[in-house]
Amino acid sequence: MNNKKAVRSKFRKDVFVRDQHKCRCCGKSGYDRQEESVASKVPLDAHHITNRDEMVNGGYVKENGISVCDDCHAKAEAFWSTGEPVEGFSPDDLYKLIGSSLEVSKTASQRILG
Repeated sequence: MNNKKAVRSKFRKDVFVRDQHKCRCCGKSGYDRQEESVASKVPLDAHHITNRDEMVNGGYVKENGISVCDDCHAKAEAFWSTGEPVEGFSPDDLYKLIGSSLEVSKTASQRILG
């Protein structure tokens, strides 16, 4: 596995493990949509709270990621496409749900080996 792929894989795993494979916004139990399928659960994504392009080394750290189902992912992404967050889904709101912040995630991202 190349280094970039390994960093991405670790990011997803770390986020899902920390979040106990649940959407942190609505609480639905889920699974990593890139690795498995579980009929009784919803697919989850590891959403970058701050855009990868705005973070050193892409922000592939659990401090910048949150597990979200498809419905909540759309709400979280709305901020990046419109500039206006859906209530409860601003980057600051999402960071609070995981006990992180932009500053914490930037510091963690700087530690990723490129």
